[in-house]
Amino acid sequence: MLAALDLATGRLYYRIRPRKRWREFLGLLKALRTRWPGEKLYVVLDNFSPHKHAKVRAWGADSDIELVVLPTYGSWLNWIEAEFAAVRQFALNGTDHRSHDEQNAAIAAYVRWRNARAEPKGAFAPDSPIRSWTEYPVRAA
Repeated sequence: MLAALDLATGRLYYRIRPRKRWREFLGLLKALRTRWPGEKLYVVLDNFSPHKHAKVRAWGADSDIELVVLPTYGSWLNWIEAEFAAVRQFALNGTDHRSHDEQNAAIAAYVRWRNARAEPKGAFAPDSPIRSWTEYPVRAA
């Protein structure tokens, strides 16, 4: 499952694919670009290697999508991680799906239910100076 969380609406957008390579991730980014044409998109990512693939980065830069990669072991900073926990809790835990199709249907049902009740995730700062940081300061020992 590859997913994106729209902080402005609280809605979850996802794709289930057999694999999670850079090509599948790029497909999700292209779908997001189509959904919000002409807007600058900020996509917060963990250190999963497909997120940092050269072709993904190049396409993102050409498509006005800023890929914000969190530090190693910092994925808990990404708001979507709580959503993944909820998907596990409400669609997967305690189940014994007979097939991937059945499992995918359970995930889809949960996401539909969740998105019907979605609310904006609160104020966030698109103009914050932190967005211009490309390097973290190194502390002297």
